[in-house]
Amino acid sequence: MDIKKYLVESIGTFFLVLTVILAVNGTAGNMAPIAIGSILMVMIYAGGHISGGHFNPAVTLGVWIRGKCPASDVPGYMIAQLVGGVIAASVGVYILGFIPGAAGITTGGTFDFVGGGLAEFLGTFALVWVVLHTATARGTSGNSFYGLAIGFTLMACIYGPGVVTGGAFNPAVAVGISFAEMTSWSNLPAFLVGQIAAGIVAALTFKYVNGND
Repeated sequence: MDIKKYLVESIGTFFLVLTVILAVNGTAGNMAPIAIGSILMVMIYAGGHISGGHFNPAVTLGVWIRGKCPASDVPGYMIAQLVGGVIAASVGVYILGFIPGAAGITTGGTFDFVGGGLAEFLGTFALVWVVLHTATARGTSGNSFYGLAIGFTLMACIYGPGVVTGGAFNPAVAVGISFAEMTSWSNLPAFLVGQIAAGIVAALTFKYVNGND
């Protein structure tokens, strides 16, 4: 067991969820998705050489199914990511109290299970699909753009299907914003079903398209 990989996954997820909470509830406004996509990009560049830079249990699931993450690492990765997200929720809510002009937590309402689950599926599928093709595929091996591509995918999907749910596309983010009371806990099943299904389908589709890559 390499604890360093789990620490990197927890740190990267922490800063992703912290940025979500502070950007959405601070003064970023409609620019929040840019900040969120950017922090994911730089954290991937910072930690990708150590842990792969997943920072997302759905990505870890997809990379494992694709065959680029040992099964023994999957539980540790997911626990580290969820822990990072929960800690970020507490820190983010605390910091908001010091931001001039911040009105506190923006609480979203509940959304339809089918519509919300579909939106989360689409955004998460796109994210995992891009991760697999830019960070694990033989044809793009050694590229320098993988972090940028993944970060921009997240940003675009928050602006796109994210209009339905707020755009988590990540179980650790979904849990984090639930703890921060930015979304109702009743939305969590739609988040998780859509995200987990997307990770599985994206990986299986990748394997079908790329064969024995």
